[in-house]
Amino acid sequence: MKRFTITAAAAVLIIGSTAPAFSAGSHAHDHPAENGTADAPLNVIRAPDDLPGSVDDRGPRTVKIGLETVEVTGQLAEGATYHYWTFNRKVPGPFVRVRVGDTVEVTLANRADSAMKHNVDFHAVTGPGGGAHATDAEPGETKGFAFKATKPGLYVYHCAVPTAASHIANGMYGLILVEPEGGLPAVDREFYVMQGEIYTQEAFGSQGMLAESEAKLLSEAPEYYVFNGAVGALAGENALTAEVGETVRIYFGVGGPNKTSSFHVIGEIFDAVYELASLATEPLRDVQTISVPPGAAAVVDLKLEVPGEYVLVDHALSRAARGLVGKLVVEGPDQADLFTPHQATEQTAHEAH
Repeated sequence: MKRFTITAAAAVLIIGSTAPAFSAGSHAHDHPAENGTADAPLNVIRAPDDLPGSVDDRGPRTVKIGLETVEVTGQLAEGATYHYWTFNRKVPGPFVRVRVGDTVEVTLANRADSAMKHNVDFHAVTGPGGGAHATDAEPGETKGFAFKATKPGLYVYHCAVPTAASHIANGMYGLILVEPEGGLPAVDREFYVMQGEIYTQEAFGSQGMLAESEAKLLSEAPEYYVFNGAVGALAGENALTAEVGETVRIYFGVGGPNKTSSFHVIGEIFDAVYELASLATEPLRDVQTISVPPGAAAVVDLKLEVPGEYVLVDHALSRAARGLVGKLVVEGPDQADLFTPHQATEQTAHEAH
């Protein structure tokens, strides 16, 4: 649940769960379904259209961000569950949106039923640990800090409690957008997509409750690659959708913790790419594939001109066989001047032989 309170003096954004905004004192039995079980796993997938609207041309304000760290059993794949560590019960964590000049007040509440200490490191912060040390929270504790957003860009945030790679691999990452003054150029639709890795003791495709493998994590040998937390997270009802003629923007980040992504949309060309999410320079034009390292992000714009189903991949294509496939479904009239499928004629078929 997102709750917005706007006054003349400040904009207050509290991003919380379906429970009260800060529920560090809550216990699992208080909310019997929200943490999931192996038999009834939680849906941890962050829908790609689950993000707030643009800041437009508003002036600097104070923005309050509430994060709750929750350990949940979620569905990783058909017939397979996994014990995730999350910000606000979803992977990735909530999309945070501010503008240059905003003062951002972060409060992190670690649920009392957590087994681990958690915190949050915002790459948009200029300050020790990105706020990680200030938010070191044992189960049941609430910590916080404030920072000034001074540099525009799209930045990763993640848990940084040692071993940080384990906390990230288990789902604790997200994006914060610091918009430039006046905001970004308008588009018709925006989407939030993050890539991550999951390291299980069991082989890819195993059934039942899967367990983390520290050995595979340290060897950088994931069993699963995922968009938005789970296999098939960006397909079916969670596919990205748009209409012919629309411009869409994808805010893309790599939680990792280890692998660089070669992000590509099969059948499309990125019209504009804010490389490594730098918003202070002009975007690159007409780009086929972008490279995004772990702990980094990029912003891509696409003008959709032909209807059909487009596939989101990491162009290290073996990863598609380990879960890393998404869909962009575009509806509208055919555009025969741009693309026309056809059957081979008898003559061309004969000539082919």
